[in-house]
Amino acid sequence: MTLPFDLGAGAGLWLAFAFFAAAFVRGYSGFGFSALVVAAAGLATNPVFLVPVVVIAEIAMTLLQARGVAGKIEWRRVLSMLAGAAVVMPISVALLARVGEDRARIAISLMILVMALILLTGWTLHRKIGLVGHAGVGLASGFANGAAVGGLPVAAFMAAQPIPAAVFRATMVAYLTAIDMVALPLMWANGMVTRDTFVTCALATPLLVTGIWLGGRRFLSATPQSFRRVAILLLIGLSVLGLARSLV
Repeated sequence: MTLPFDLGAGAGLWLAFAFFAAAFVRGYSGFGFSALVVAAAGLATNPVFLVPVVVIAEIAMTLLQARGVAGKIEWRRVLSMLAGAAVVMPISVALLARVGEDRARIAISLMILVMALILLTGWTLHRKIGLVGHAGVGLASGFANGAAVGGLPVAAFMAAQPIPAAVFRATMVAYLTAIDMVALPLMWANGMVTRDTFVTCALATPLLVTGIWLGGRRFLSATPQSFRRVAILLLIGLSVLGLARSLV
């Protein structure tokens, strides 16, 4: 069987594992799927090819989580951050479509590393942030989403506030779906969506369904803060490896 994007068997198995593990993380915490897949892809192939795949996968996985998150979403946060992100996403997507493989991998790995380190420090906000502040976070998220890591600035921002775990998870799911629905047509217009994109999505579907189901069950029986720390440490490890490969 010929794998999409001319992937070898080893790279295909590695990405299969990455899709499953990232779907588990997404099912549990509400974020981290795109960043984990893109960081893992950077160790085996050009991660730019996988960006449209993870965008489509994020949208599809929301359908599986809709019943569990619908009543817990803070829509004012979602809409204000989306307004900021939508302003800059046409620029960030166009830039990603035109950079080389090594530059894309370095930029993606650096963004993942910086955001993960912010989360790891336990950074906290001591005053209430209004809608303008949320729109500003959306701007940063929109730039990062050109490399499919737009959820990390938002996750860092929300993790620094006293938000209940269920609300945090639901709001992240809703926001990531919203920006991905904005990003997908832009990626299509820039020639980033191909037949191989849809073939990869089809092959990954069983892994995504299983991973997100198991992650959701884990969320119901464990503390989100503890697992989020594990996910952050994994992001740091993958981003460091991606940087090392590109630079060496």
